[in-house]
Amino acid sequence: MGWRDALKVGLCQCCALFPGVSRSGATIIGGMLVGLSREAATRFSFFLALPTMFAAVTYDLYRNRHLLEWADAGVFATGFLVAFVTALLTVRALLAWVARRSYAVFGWYRIALGLIVLAYFA
Repeated sequence: MGWRDALKVGLCQCCALFPGVSRSGATIIGGMLVGLSREAATRFSFFLALPTMFAAVTYDLYRNRHLLEWADAGVFATGFLVAFVTALLTVRALLAWVARRSYAVFGWYRIALGLIVLAYFA
């Protein structure tokens, strides 16, 4: 993957600024549009999420720094560790699933859920 393709996929991530658009879905579809395999696009999508999540967490911690105390460090460390292990297992399972199947079920799920939400609020 060249830097131009990576930039295109990163720009697809901007679609997630619209309500209801999945960041990972936008980047995975963007990756597939530039020629990546499903597995490679999914893997790149997760790597692309790292700086975004790091920036969001850093900003949130900075904004709420007045609420933080050293006594809470153990709780934060435990939460980080559990979230990391859970995410690692989930990403591995998803990558294994993606290598054998398509994303069509997720697409139909999003369409069906969107129609249900629209009908509810209509």
